[in-house]
Amino acid sequence: ADQAAFWTAQDSWLTYQAQMDLCIGPVLDLVLDRAPLAAGLKVLDIGCGTGASVKALAHLVGPDGHVLGVDIAPTLLGMARERCAALPNVTLMEADAQTAQLPFHCDLAVSRFGVMFFEDTPAAFANIAQALRPGATITCGAWSLVQDNPFFLYAAQAAKTVFGPMPKTDRSLPGPFAFEHVDRVQRDFAQAGLVDTTIETVGIHLTPPGNLTDFATLCMAIGPAASAIQYFEASTDKIADLSQALEEIYAPFETTDGLKIPASIHVIQAATPT
Repeated sequence: ADQAAFWTAQDSWLTYQAQMDLCIGPVLDLVLDRAPLAAGLKVLDIGCGTGASVKALAHLVGPDGHVLGVDIAPTLLGMARERCAALPNVTLMEADAQTAQLPFHCDLAVSRFGVMFFEDTPAAFANIAQALRPGATITCGAWSLVQDNPFFLYAAQAAKTVFGPMPKTDRSLPGPFAFEHVDRVQRDFAQAGLVDTTIETVGIHLTPPGNLTDFATLCMAIGPAASAIQYFEASTDKIADLSQALEEIYAPFETTDGLKIPASIHVIQAATPT
């Protein structure tokens, strides 16, 4: 319920959908590259959000395939429906993948950043497995260690410089970094009854559009800097100070080809038992 309320309230993800799609597009590319996709397959997309992954999958599986996109947030799913309205090989479902009875068996499942928010990860993947054929592959992209991901770390540091420290949070709870430790992932997947779990940690670059000022604006709408603005009820002057601090801390990642922010991503793969 907490996750449903949180994501439903995230208007910033609708406002900045195009920018976020470009920023984290390399993560989607990584997941799709590792997943055993082919024309004609039925694919389950877990936590499909505003639909970028669904659209890409629909193209890859072609007219003889099908994509079932599931998300808990009706607002995000509403945008996904608009974006996928012309795709007859797409079904979108508002549901909690932890508990929902999913309508048909799929050949594989994928997720870009959609699986770190489950209240009970083993139960969630055991339920997801019920929607997959025996021997089907699950391929997920999740954030690796927070210290290897300046997209989050630097934004939090900039906010701390301007406002002071935020209350400490337990990153093992549902949230972006719930899967950062591979031993936990291995344990949870085994408890879910999945087999052949592998975790590949891959270094990539996030590619936010625009210049440093544009990226600072994005950071102040989504992520730890946005949370700090809300928590401290920041004044206009403090928000301006934060924008400057964000531009300065991310300046080393500015290149002649735009911003390239290093990221470390776990590509997690497992299979349902045969």
